[in-house]
Amino acid sequence: MKSDPEASLMAGLSKHITPDDYKRMVADDTITDAIAHYAVKEGDCFFLPAGRIHSIGKGCFLTEIQQTSDVTYRIYDFKRKDKNGNYRELHTQLAAESIDYHVEPNYRSCYVPAQDEGVALVRCPYFHTYVYDLTKLITIDLSALDSFAVIIVVDGRGTLTDAEGHVEQVKAGDTLLYPATTPSLKAAGSLKFLLTYA
Repeated sequence: MKSDPEASLMAGLSKHITPDDYKRMVADDTITDAIAHYAVKEGDCFFLPAGRIHSIGKGCFLTEIQQTSDVTYRIYDFKRKDKNGNYRELHTQLAAESIDYHVEPNYRSCYVPAQDEGVALVRCPYFHTYVYDLTKLITIDLSALDSFAVIIVVDGRGTLTDAEGHVEQVKAGDTLLYPATTPSLKAAGSLKFLLTYA
């Protein structure tokens, strides 16, 4: 959504390693050498399916959309200590069995920005996410969805009006949840937002 000039993110492996390599690199504090590093800016998008190593760096203000999950494996913690001076628990063996070891040439998602229409950022079996950059009133048809819809406003101000005429004044940082029974939304204003649904 926003980022400081030095903002960064790590996503995916930058070179081929094995589970044994991974465990050795965690033990000798070199695992970050095998992870792809990115300088990030406003508008960047990364798709991080299950098993893809990632870490959000300093200076990133972002939206993280994920499928329902109650499992996170901490693979490395940059030698940070808690208030009692202890290192946080790592899940090295579990992570070694779960990491996606496939290497991609680029983990940043590519899309062509457009105004006044939804641009697909992610379409996967678990969720879809689109970005809208408005300069005029538009209507978004949600009637084919069998899912709730979430709007996350990333920039600007405007209004969202549902089919029953309920109007919400929205600004950057606002998040709205619409039930699956919502057939459409009208969006107006100088407004940039994400629409996501299952």
